[in-house]
Amino acid sequence: MARSRTVNTAQVHELLLQAIETERGGIQIYTTAIKAAVNKDLKKEWGEYLDETRTHEEVLTRVFEQLGMDTEEKSPGRSVVAHQGASLVKAIEMAMKSDTPEAAELVAAECVVLAETKDHQNWELIGKVVEQGGELAKVLEPAYKAVESDEDHHLYHTMGWCRELWIQSLGMPAVLPPPEEVKKVETAIGASRAEQSRDEMLGHKH
Repeated sequence: MARSRTVNTAQVHELLLQAIETERGGIQIYTTAIKAAVNKDLKKEWGEYLDETRTHEEVLTRVFEQLGMDTEEKSPGRSVVAHQGASLVKAIEMAMKSDTPEAAELVAAECVVLAETKDHQNWELIGKVVEQGGELAKVLEPAYKAVESDEDHHLYHTMGWCRELWIQSLGMPAVLPPPEEVKKVETAIGASRAEQSRDEMLGHKH
């Protein structure tokens, strides 16, 4: 397909290296975040996300095999992603050692949001490559379809948890589990609507 000529294959290669490193970092971040989780629902949720993140790494490993790429290949961008992932793990560990369990849980939620923001963007960009068609798209499309909705879920739901845990810590009424969870949000628009519904949900609790 002529359209696929617009894709810079070297940069797609770089994106995939960063994507697999992000998933590996995610496994470490969730493993650590689960230890910091105080809320039982959140602990369970992150346990599910950890399993899904392991699956995402396996999906990408198959993509690497199909494209004849080395999963261990280094690049400057990949090294930065690895550094960021390790830093987020250290941040959670630091909070667990030096702060209250509730404060450490908040730090863990923020670290998950930071990690999932990058992860979510990786998969959005893989989706853009798929849209261009061509040989790369044939390999990437099944992977994209298998993972994308999980990524939406991980990011928007953890953002909701993070917000509500902060609100609770400030001494205000919180919606836990968050509206994003209750309404099974999978899109940015859905996340915005869920957040707007908090007052109504709180009203039902009074």
